[in-house]
Amino acid sequence: MALWRIRATVDDRPGYLSVLTASLALRGVNILSVQVHTTEAGAVDDFLVDAPEQVTEAELRAAVERGRGRDCWVARSEARGLADEPTRVLGLAGRLVRDPEATGAALRTLLGADTVTWRPTPATAPGGVGGTTMALADPAGGAYELCRREPSFTPAEYARAQALVELAAVLARRDTDRVTLVLPDGGEVSVRAATAEDVPGVRELHAACSPRSRQRRYLSGAADPAPARLRRLLEPVRGVTLLATAGSGGAAEPVVAMANLLGEGDEAEAALLVRDDWQRRGLGSALLRRLLGHADRAGYAAVLLHVQAENTPMLRTLRRLDRPVAMERDGAVLTATLPLVPAPPMGEPASGGDAVTGAPAVAGAPAVTGSGARAGAVVPARRPG
Repeated sequence: MALWRIRATVDDRPGYLSVLTASLALRGVNILSVQVHTTEAGAVDDFLVDAPEQVTEAELRAAVERGRGRDCWVARSEARGLADEPTRVLGLAGRLVRDPEATGAALRTLLGADTVTWRPTPATAPGGVGGTTMALADPAGGAYELCRREPSFTPAEYARAQALVELAAVLARRDTDRVTLVLPDGGEVSVRAATAEDVPGVRELHAACSPRSRQRRYLSGAADPAPARLRRLLEPVRGVTLLATAGSGGAAEPVVAMANLLGEGDEAEAALLVRDDWQRRGLGSALLRRLLGHADRAGYAAVLLHVQAENTPMLRTLRRLDRPVAMERDGAVLTATLPLVPAPPMGEPASGGDAVTGAPAVAGAPAVTGSGARAGAVVPARRPG
């Protein structure tokens, strides 16, 4: 027996598919799987079949045409074709999580494309469905162009490919936001945006913090938030959560600090949790500066922090920001309000500002580096070629 892939258009009318399958059965062909791609011209049926060794490509094509199929395409397949489509797509998505730069290779595998080209200019006519060339818009800018000799692309394939490209763009943005902070004492941490997958690492962070540190963060006895609450903190509807991990930022590196920026209206609230053995090293100041940078770019009018009046280290951190701060006291809790100024026009530097965060530079502040970058610069992710 031999594996074949057959694709043909069949009128979307009752009984027509059964005629085609009966015609294949007369040749001893066993249908292992079928996918239906709806198009304006009719239903495009994609079969994976097991046929007797003596059956040729021409005989399979003739059997399809006798079964009222048209625009027939037939090609030999391999054993890996036995994997169902959802399994294949999930496998490719997992590959992109590990390597977002593998978008081109993932698209080639997904659609059996002969060539995948990324162009810096947007697609003039995204889609190209029905032909052998497909254009996909890259959310990060530019476009992917896919070509294959046959068969023609279908709307279902276009939807799958576009979803894969959008996933890769999200992952690339996450990697672009990852930076390395070099602290004044020479220690290094990797800072990146959090995701829901970080819940276990953040729970370990809470367990490693002293009750006093947790109480200062939450201002109450909620020393160990439930996983559902942590997920909301890690992926807020508005705002961002940054995590600092010790070392290079790999999956196995422990989370040593969490910085939250939660937006509501035209203001946002900021909060920090730093593991006890990483306190008093400049990490909290560095994370707060990055939160303020996010708030500036998001257009918030002010950032608020609720601080216990006895939390001297946090109050000292606020003074180091060298920004105007308005303080209001309600019992044992102080509310610090940091007004934000509108961002300067494109190309106009902020007066006295830091190149990365937009905050005034402070002597002894941690340096921010990207791979191969000078201190204070972040290198954007390379676009796939």
